[in-house]
Amino acid sequence: MSETKQAAGRGSAPPPSVNGVDRFFRISARGSTFGREIRGGFATFFTMAYILVLNPLILGSAKDKYGHSLDFVQLTTATALVAAVMTIIMGVGGNLPLALAAGLGLNAVVAFQIAPLMSWDDAMGLVVLEGLLICALVVTGLREAVMHAIPQPLKQAISVGIGLFIAFIGLVDAGFVSRVPDAGGTTVPVQLGGAGTLSGWPVLVFCLGVLLTFGLLARKVKGAILISIVTMTVLAIVIDSLADIKSWGLTAPSWPDKVVDTPDFGLLGDFSLFGAFGAPGVGIVTVVLLIFTLILSDFFDTMGTVVGISAEAGLLDEEGKVPNLGRVLFIDGVAAAAGGAASSSSATSYIESAAGVGEGSRTGFSNLVTGSLFALALFLTPVLTIVPLQAAAPALIAVGFLMMTQVKNIDWDRYEIAVPAFLTIAVMPFTYSITNGIGAGFLAYVVIKTVLGKAREIHWLLWLTSALFLVYFAIDPVEQVLGVK
Repeated sequence: MSETKQAAGRGSAPPPSVNGVDRFFRISARGSTFGREIRGGFATFFTMAYILVLNPLILGSAKDKYGHSLDFVQLTTATALVAAVMTIIMGVGGNLPLALAAGLGLNAVVAFQIAPLMSWDDAMGLVVLEGLLICALVVTGLREAVMHAIPQPLKQAISVGIGLFIAFIGLVDAGFVSRVPDAGGTTVPVQLGGAGTLSGWPVLVFCLGVLLTFGLLARKVKGAILISIVTMTVLAIVIDSLADIKSWGLTAPSWPDKVVDTPDFGLLGDFSLFGAFGAPGVGIVTVVLLIFTLILSDFFDTMGTVVGISAEAGLLDEEGKVPNLGRVLFIDGVAAAAGGAASSSSATSYIESAAGVGEGSRTGFSNLVTGSLFALALFLTPVLTIVPLQAAAPALIAVGFLMMTQVKNIDWDRYEIAVPAFLTIAVMPFTYSITNGIGAGFLAYVVIKTVLGKAREIHWLLWLTSALFLVYFAIDPVEQVLGVK
């Protein structure tokens, strides 16, 4: 059991509640304190604040069928607003340290796969429909039932895979690892640094941040992750003012010309719920497949994130179930619809919440802090986005290590468990997708159980979801057979 879980251990007699807020969020009962929750809320915000820049860049760089682009400032406002409101709602309603914002991957699907086929209003309408359908799945109990049907070893594998995935994200975001250009004529997909070696001050900031973070964690310093982020940001600001640096990436650690900026809510409500079904040149089958892709990606990304965060926080019960799961999943569905309604793409639970958990978060109270910072970002975006990825990424490396420790709980001597677990863990970082990893694990589990003559032990919902994943992975030939491609 990791140290973070020990901190949240379920003692025989939890300490008495301090006040009504403590009782409502069960802060003391979960072995946490207000200080840990606040630090965790800050850590989560700073590790995912990049979305305030990245989401507008992704959506703003695309054009719809009619050549229209979305305004960058309006996208920034919409992204911050949805993240603030839905993160707070998750904290109060779900009582989990689980922040929400525009989902990476999902926004790329909307920008580069859906928008070119129709108007932005129609594309965002599909996102709203996706969220409403997910809510319907929660109300019927199907989404929660699927999560309960997953064997405990696979849940542990999901957590480990997510740990490696977010560590890889941290390495890539910081520039420690980069994609080898296709023109290089090599089969090696990634490399050290930008050209096979480490160079530049930004990467040095990242490396020092990793060492500082692990050093503080080893010393069991309270607020280790947050201290590292703040310290490295200050160092980055100093370096940026003294050295000639070409680029820090998405966010530069330089003090902005103005501190306060006026939010622009112009995109709110710009969606057409059923407009896609009547879009010229787009068939109904194509629209249905697009919705199916959004639902499947959102459904299982959230499932993996919720299980992984809850496991690392030590909140799963003896049967591996997540507390308040029904409410958590419903709020996540509402967030997807809210993201579409605000034209910021589908909002979903963020695995970067693990940074807050690593800092001590165990309840939804930390979401109040994270959500408030996103609300503040509506007006102070120039200031709050000065944290470079190189300063925030070490938190992802550290949390990836903490989540990786759960690998020891998997029975590697049983192939029916070990192979699906391995594929789940490996496919997530190698394909840059939580959904792909879960799908590979599910399919392997069903196939191997069947080969061993244990098909009756497989829950019918795993059969169903595995069949859906088979369609998901084979979507290209399916579209060709149906004549939609």
